[in-house]
Amino acid sequence: MIPLPDDEVWIFNALLATCSIAVAAWLRPWRAVRSKGPPWLWVFVAAALPWFWGLDLHTGVPVTLPMSIAPLMVLLCGWPLTVLALAPIAALTWVAGDTGMADALTRLVWLGLVPATAALAIGGATRRWLPHHLMVYILARAWIGTFLACTAAAWLRGWLHDLPPSFAPADFVVASLLNAFGEAVLTGALVAALVAFRPKMLASYADWLYLPGSTSPGRADA
Repeated sequence: MIPLPDDEVWIFNALLATCSIAVAAWLRPWRAVRSKGPPWLWVFVAAALPWFWGLDLHTGVPVTLPMSIAPLMVLLCGWPLTVLALAPIAALTWVAGDTGMADALTRLVWLGLVPATAALAIGGATRRWLPHHLMVYILARAWIGTFLACTAAAWLRGWLHDLPPSFAPADFVVASLLNAFGEAVLTGALVAALVAFRPKMLASYADWLYLPGSTSPGRADA
């Protein structure tokens, strides 16, 4: 581990958050939202995020690791909309969890922006190098992609930041793997159900792209 000084951590996180939000706003993703508003599931997941991000604060158990859920949001509404939604979510976590601004910014970056960007990169890699098939989307992008994105974000955060005081390095590695596995199962199960019953709620999915033999146009991939 190479934990950075507190002032350098603050500057690094602030720059990363500012650049990510600026790029997302420049893409103007709100143009893809229908006039009736976003699907209810998008709003529900976004509303639940402060609770997932503040699991360690709300439970009072030091060894509890918060969950990201950002890879799921990328699958649901795309990377740009996800990034724009994460800033107010971090603010709600700050208020509801009675934590400091620096901690809220850290959660925004390492529970939100980094896993979301990693999930986007993994999704692009699956489309580029793996067959365009329904099971590839569910298993490789939703399940394995979420696991890898959450694990990478947690380990990178632990490498650059101080570990939580209740964790030894080896314990943190194992806990991060278990936490990422649980989130991957949750994301994979929900995405599989949506592909079967509500595919239009997934901005990253289209029948013509992942379902063999389908010629009907669908949503553009996110």
